[in-house]
Amino acid sequence: MKNRAELFSIFQKFYAEIQTQFNIFIRVLRSDNAREYFSAPFTSFMSHHGILHQSSCAHTPQQNGVAERKNRHLVETARTILLHSNVPFRFWGDAVLTTCYLINRMPSSILHDQIPHFLLFPDQPLYFLPPRVFDCTCFVYILTPGQDKLSAKAIKCLFLGYSRLQKGYHCYSLETHRYFISADVTFFEDSPFFSTTSESLPVSEVLPLPIVSPSDVVPPRPLQVYHRRPRVAAPLPFAEAPVDSLPIPSASPAPALPSPDDLPIAIQKGTRSTRNPHPIYNFLSYHRLSSPYSAFVSAISSISLPKSTHEALSHPGWRQAMVDEMDALHSNGTWDLVVLPSGKSTVGCRWVYVVKVGPDGQVDRLKARLVAKGYTQVYGSDYGDTFSPVAKITSVRLLLSMAAMCSWPLYQLDIKNAFLHGDLAEEVYMEQPPGFVAQGESGLVCRLRRSLYGLKQSPRAWFGRFSSVVQEFGMLRSTADHSVFYHHNSLGQCIYLVVYVDDIVITGSDQDGIQKLKQHLFTHFQTKDLGKLKYFLGIEIAQSSSDVVLSQRKYALDILEETGMLDCKPIGTPMDPNVKLVPGQGEPLGDPWRYRRLVGKLNYLPLLVQTFLFL
Repeated sequence: MKNRAELFSIFQKFYAEIQTQFNIFIRVLRSDNAREYFSAPFTSFMSHHGILHQSSCAHTPQQNGVAERKNRHLVETARTILLHSNVPFRFWGDAVLTTCYLINRMPSSILHDQIPHFLLFPDQPLYFLPPRVFDCTCFVYILTPGQDKLSAKAIKCLFLGYSRLQKGYHCYSLETHRYFISADVTFFEDSPFFSTTSESLPVSEVLPLPIVSPSDVVPPRPLQVYHRRPRVAAPLPFAEAPVDSLPIPSASPAPALPSPDDLPIAIQKGTRSTRNPHPIYNFLSYHRLSSPYSAFVSAISSISLPKSTHEALSHPGWRQAMVDEMDALHSNGTWDLVVLPSGKSTVGCRWVYVVKVGPDGQVDRLKARLVAKGYTQVYGSDYGDTFSPVAKITSVRLLLSMAAMCSWPLYQLDIKNAFLHGDLAEEVYMEQPPGFVAQGESGLVCRLRRSLYGLKQSPRAWFGRFSSVVQEFGMLRSTADHSVFYHHNSLGQCIYLVVYVDDIVITGSDQDGIQKLKQHLFTHFQTKDLGKLKYFLGIEIAQSSSDVVLSQRKYALDILEETGMLDCKPIGTPMDPNVKLVPGQGEPLGDPWRYRRLVGKLNYLPLLVQTFLFL
């Protein structure tokens, strides 16, 4: 359309075409308030054919959202291909037509991933001619009557799209200033017609260089390692494009950080140059991490988890951790060795190994835990009701908020081998621990007297014992959350206690009462006083006399490490907020458990951020 006066004639042709081709009649025309839609011939035509003309209010384009969104889709896509290919803007009409041609041949989310072209023309192929790259150089064969034998048989052209009514390509010659529609075209799709390179200043001349402090200087040799943590399964298939490393705020320099030469060999390896880099979840780059984080990676990579009981027993540190666990089980009277009664079955057990790392990145201790294979238990036979003492997150937020507003100190206690303190009411038999079978009594089994990690009833048994001990002190259990206990004395002072499995947090205004409560717990359980609360449920907590500061930095970094995205570049909107999700037709995930685990972690992350609303 060269001018707006052609609108009426174009609409008449469109009306006749869809009526002939698809046997469809236009009932309603919705437009803006352009004067061309209200001309006398246009109004007469619509009245004669019974078409209702609906127009949007002045300066209210959102009332015609379907047309406006599609117009924006076409214009933005056309602008993109013009800018990407450096095609002059005078060819914008060809770019819009090519954009429309391609959009009609791609799946649409509005149509549930169906292709518009197939819906209109189900018997036609998707493309009559193979699609080509917009703006590529092409040569159109020309056959002119009486042409000299030595004349050129083809002319160099710019590819601009596809013909609507002919099975040919739409090409333009800048020499003759003519359009050609031909099927005899040779394409050079790797050679854009217009140069896409342009001279530009170096980035350092446009943007100021960052100021780097001596503590943040990265070792001169690049660091790169394979992501080979044995406890982490194959990460989810995230984006495979290589990305920049995650910028991490500079931390205070540790007193004794290892030099690059002291790091493990895997971390000392130089950056490999390759045209096809590995996906980020298979190949991680640590060469931009600061020295404190390099020390952290070095610490957690220096000790690997045992893959078998035999391997653990051959390591002095792991062997001592297993011996300590067995000593705790025997001193607590967890089981008796008996002959398995007829008709009874045993529950298996296994060792679980964990490397405890401190906030400074240094290995704190090695921990081994004997865990029963509770998944083999039978309901009604060797276990009944189950319950886990997990405080509601709203209770935790409220407790932290009250402590911040009232300037109460927060204390943390850790019950060593908490589940071993629960008394079992059911008759449960377990195999002897691997690597610690009693000499000369290999045919005996363990008759469990106390609960053990892994048993289905262990959390309930432990909480029953803990509740009775706490209530002996005079604490009352909350009716809204059974994992919250409180106590008020005659002076109006209070004590609040929250238990999350085996982690205990205590706060309140009665400091003398809190100390007495701690002593009461010390006499009944093997309890470790961790002092002021520093880390709880993935939250790093720092207390002062006036406020409480919460941080989930470590929790977020753990998520990035587990998914292989520790070096990824952060972005404010990683996903288009306006995307419309439709039921997927693809293949299901190979490991849905890992997907659900990640979704749960991401849901937990912003949930705790809401704590600040209470402060």
